[in-house]
Amino acid sequence: MADVVLKGISKTFGTTLAVDTMDLSVPDGAFVVLLGPTGAGKTTTLRLIAGLETPDSGTISIGGRSVMADTPAERNVAMVFQQYSLYPHLTVRQNLAFPLQSPLLRTPPDVIERRIREVSEVLRIAHKLDNKATALSGGEMQRVSIGRALVRKPQVFLMDEPLSSLDAKLRADLRIELKRIHDDLGATLVYVTHDQIEAMTMATHVGVLDAGRLVQFGTPREIYEAPVSLTVASRLGQPRINTLPAALFGPAPANAAFIGLRPEHIREGEGREASVARVEHLGDQTRLHLVVEGHPLVTLADPHTPLRPGATIRIAPHNPLYFAADGARLV
Repeated sequence: MADVVLKGISKTFGTTLAVDTMDLSVPDGAFVVLLGPTGAGKTTTLRLIAGLETPDSGTISIGGRSVMADTPAERNVAMVFQQYSLYPHLTVRQNLAFPLQSPLLRTPPDVIERRIREVSEVLRIAHKLDNKATALSGGEMQRVSIGRALVRKPQVFLMDEPLSSLDAKLRADLRIELKRIHDDLGATLVYVTHDQIEAMTMATHVGVLDAGRLVQFGTPREIYEAPVSLTVASRLGQPRINTLPAALFGPAPANAAFIGLRPEHIREGEGREASVARVEHLGDQTRLHLVVEGHPLVTLADPHTPLRPGATIRIAPHNPLYFAADGARLV
């Protein structure tokens, strides 16, 4: 495996600046999740690493070597797309073998068969090897798509929202599988998603992108507990961080325009009065939708809370986050 380093990378499409002077260092063996809204530059960043796009400026190195002059095939990276990208007329075995049959690789038939067997066992699709791709479920097709990347044993895996088209249970199952595969292989993996649960549960590092810029890079815990801005704070956490006027609960730090409250920042039983607007029972958690001085706020309550809409409680902030008017966090 290998590290990936982007220095001063920019990419425009017409008048749209997709990636803006990005500096990103992906450590060897890391599972890096790129998180951000649509249009933030996540997929373009993957395509630049893969060599499917050419940067307007900056450099990219993989394993300590510049790949600026390399074709996608020469970079020894494997990309998994959102859609399955399988050959429907081929069997699972043939789909898995296809990347290894490239004239560039010259892989012996016995090695191809061994790799197929190893990968199919890792992905738990060994019993499907002789099935046509069209006979598979959505989850199985995505496993085969991931397997097509694994058989090559590339330096870097690039994955562009590979689970987004699956149902909730399959996404949860494959999250566990992908994390297990990463741990087993020690692979370097760069993964694009909108799903913050995927980021929190799978990543060793999270990069938050906004308008083509990398605004923060760190562990999931660092991003969650110490966001550099409101933009970053809103990317992780369920329910989403509450953003309220800084002085709503009393004196605030100088230059603070907003107070950011996650559920763990809110204490009940003291402080300012809040009315219960709605109670959402979600099984493992219950969300309270409150209104404080006309400002909506969402927090968590005991799953068996007796509170009902119209009830009144008191809440106070506990170790909250504060932000300036431009969204920058005040430390």
